[in-house]
Amino acid sequence: MQVVIISGRSGSGKSIALQALEDLGFYAIDNLPAMLLVALLDELETHSPERRRVAVSIDARNLPNALERLPELVEFLGAREIDLQVVYLTADSRQLLERYSATRRRHPLTRGSDMTLLEAIETEEHFLAPIRDLADLVIDTSNLSVHELRARIAEQVACHTTVQLTLSFESFGFKHGVPHDADMVFDARCLPNPYWEPMLRDHTGRDQPVVEFLERAPEVEAMFSEIRDWLERWLPAYLSSHRSYFTVAIGCTGGQHRSVYLVERLARHFASQYPSVRLRHREMKVQRTIEPLVG
Repeated sequence: MQVVIISGRSGSGKSIALQALEDLGFYAIDNLPAMLLVALLDELETHSPERRRVAVSIDARNLPNALERLPELVEFLGAREIDLQVVYLTADSRQLLERYSATRRRHPLTRGSDMTLLEAIETEEHFLAPIRDLADLVIDTSNLSVHELRARIAEQVACHTTVQLTLSFESFGFKHGVPHDADMVFDARCLPNPYWEPMLRDHTGRDQPVVEFLERAPEVEAMFSEIRDWLERWLPAYLSSHRSYFTVAIGCTGGQHRSVYLVERLARHFASQYPSVRLRHREMKVQRTIEPLVG
């Protein structure tokens, strides 16, 4: 049985993620009390064995003591023959404020309390910290459209298998904020910047003129080599601890040149070692799977 627990901050897109899984054939339940999860799966295994794919949303609308016991429930289910994923959705607090202002909906924690919207958003993040800590996959939806979120759920969740580590490399611009879903962040702003070369400004780190500019700088090669060596040393440890996903984010000022170049090189390098390598250039809205080199 494949079971997906969707959780995360209110306004981050949990309903969209759950609907996407339902459209893909999952038996989906919104706002399930955490303490009913095991009973639900037992009931389905006994009386509805054809329902082999289940998705449930468990979030801050649960009772506090139920959320506190969720890590214990996840550990218990992990000992059974269940392909279990915990997917946590998050977004920047300012983005959440804008979303609530646009929809005029009430935040769950403001009902029956005198908390402001911002206080409720920050309180909820602290409240859900135990779930985020045990999540297999964290998705930052701050800069994702509805269609992009649905595509990521389809690719990274519905098609997921527990036998392999999905390794993702993401470029970004620090001026637009650090990705919330990154496991490891490297800063490439100390490298020579092609932006200050007028002929290179409108190119990206995927274009040959920028590639040639960066490859003339010894410090660029040194940074690539040291990041590569660190990952080769430590990624096996994450894999051996049953980690399903690992996201490496590399940032420069605007997310167009230096970070893009490094992410492209690293993704190609590790595609020959890991069966599932994904690449994303956040500021360029580019996302793809890297095929391993042959020969």
